[in-house]
Amino acid sequence: MMHHGGPAPAAPAPRRALLALLAAPAVIGRAAAQTRGPLPAGPELRIGTLYPASGPLALLGDESFRGLELAVEARNEAGGVFGRPLRLVKAEASDAPQAAEAVRRLTGTERVAAVFGSGVSPLSFAASQVAELAGVPYFELGAVADSITARGFRYLFRSCPRGQDFAALSLRATRWLLPLLWRMPLSGLRLAILHEDALHGQSVAAAQEAGLPAEATLLGRFAYGPGGQDLPGLVQRLRAADAQLLLHTGHEADVMLLFRAMKEAGWRPRMVIGGGGAYSMVDTARSLGSGFEGVMVVDFPPYATTGRMGADARQLAEAYRAKYGHDPRSCHSLANHAGARIFLDALHRAGSADKERIRAAVLATAIDERDAPFGWGAAFDETGQNLRAQPVLAQWQAGQAQAVFPDSAAAALPRGEMG
Repeated sequence: MMHHGGPAPAAPAPRRALLALLAAPAVIGRAAAQTRGPLPAGPELRIGTLYPASGPLALLGDESFRGLELAVEARNEAGGVFGRPLRLVKAEASDAPQAAEAVRRLTGTERVAAVFGSGVSPLSFAASQVAELAGVPYFELGAVADSITARGFRYLFRSCPRGQDFAALSLRATRWLLPLLWRMPLSGLRLAILHEDALHGQSVAAAQEAGLPAEATLLGRFAYGPGGQDLPGLVQRLRAADAQLLLHTGHEADVMLLFRAMKEAGWRPRMVIGGGGAYSMVDTARSLGSGFEGVMVVDFPPYATTGRMGADARQLAEAYRAKYGHDPRSCHSLANHAGARIFLDALHRAGSADKERIRAAVLATAIDERDAPFGWGAAFDETGQNLRAQPVLAQWQAGQAQAVFPDSAAAALPRGEMG
């Protein structure tokens, strides 16, 4: 809303917190982050959004979108980008063909300057290809499959970590943390890799298998199809093999099926380390109750972290509660918010919607993790991948996902057992 005849009224407290974060010091390319100015008065700049809004990934999509929405609202109150207010043009998709068609509409009749999304690897893979052909920048904030940024695209940029980064952290926990907590040698550890047989699960699981320490005993890498009908049978195989550690990457419905199958079998491994997604959702933890206590998850930094990262996350959580009426439902709103901040700042520094200027501004971005709001550093390679984005190991303790590793983010001590 425009204000005439005097200064704009003061922003409410949660919004002031976000505006303070926008003005926080950080080295970003060759220019400092924009400080608050008057509300933008220029013509609107339309930016598209693409997230799942129906089906099993709808909750993940909505939570991810909220982080972007809060970033755009705060940016508009801080002056917009190069004097123009941002307007979100929302699109939805539940599968790859729908995602491709949605981006054709956004880049065609809707004439957006860029597309933000999507949190889901198959959607991102299809949507970013259409955006690239149209010459429209695509900003991925949450999908982690390695192949997304491995195609040589010029106008695709990703702020979040890759599947190989998730795998590397789960293997660090396997190699060092769990043997320490269990007071046993790595050579005695028996583990299995379980994953949904699609882009996200394949990406993480393949990197886990390739990087597994030779001393550990791999009982197998088990893929299952859509719907997870194979999971009860796989649980019986894991029980018979006496698996101590399970590395699992799957969707929310898969996680529910897995833990219910383990309960029905009267068995579970000593530890489950989940690969992001559903393992970070509050709804998953509430649905499974005490059976989910102690489960570890590799994902984006959770709201419960320590230091500068945690302080900034608490401010975002305050703004989130003020707008949506309840606590954040997962770390995905935080990750999408942090990534959107990086790209909106680059868009502002580009000074126009020209795709080459936007690309140059993104590639010039340099944010040190120690100075960055939310601890979300940034430095992009020629493929558009943020090389400074790193996941965090969290653990469900007393109904909350608490960061437990690395030490710089840890808000709680890790526990070696579930339940």
